[in-house]
Amino acid sequence: MELYLDLVSPPCRAVYLFAEALKIPFEFKLVDLSAGQQYNEEFGRLSIVKKVPVLKDGSFVLTESTAILEYLVQKCSVADHWFPADLQQRARVNEYLSWQHLNLRSHCSKVFLLRTVYPFVMGSEVPKEKMDTAVEDMKLSLNMLEEKFLQNKPFILGNKISLADLVAMVEIMQ
Repeated sequence: MELYLDLVSPPCRAVYLFAEALKIPFEFKLVDLSAGQQYNEEFGRLSIVKKVPVLKDGSFVLTESTAILEYLVQKCSVADHWFPADLQQRARVNEYLSWQHLNLRSHCSKVFLLRTVYPFVMGSEVPKEKMDTAVEDMKLSLNMLEEKFLQNKPFILGNKISLADLVAMVEIMQ
């Protein structure tokens, strides 16, 4: 199995950390985003969406980090707490994975890009009001993570880590 990744990307880090932690054998294939390798012809034949992560398992190719994580859970028979068989527990993981794309991921990524890429590309700092708005949106998402999903529990499902927690962790790390 091959995983096409750039560890600067939180979704790639989630896939990588999961595979490493559970000792799932894979071949690491670096796709250097800063060099634009996701746009080269070879990678384009593998993934029409030109984004990482990508999993290649024989002739089967899968994109999107959460789909890859769920595939690895089911293919590799990992501990149930990662993606529970219980319908309601699994629904809670899926609820978070669905929510996070346009909330925590979007808002944390925006703050990261405004603080790191914007000054490099534009040659100046981000206007204060733009940064303040981005930080406020991120804080709202972090508060929602705490209030709705964690609710004073150590993990989203309670006492054991799940895919939802791993995906949340890499965004917060960024």
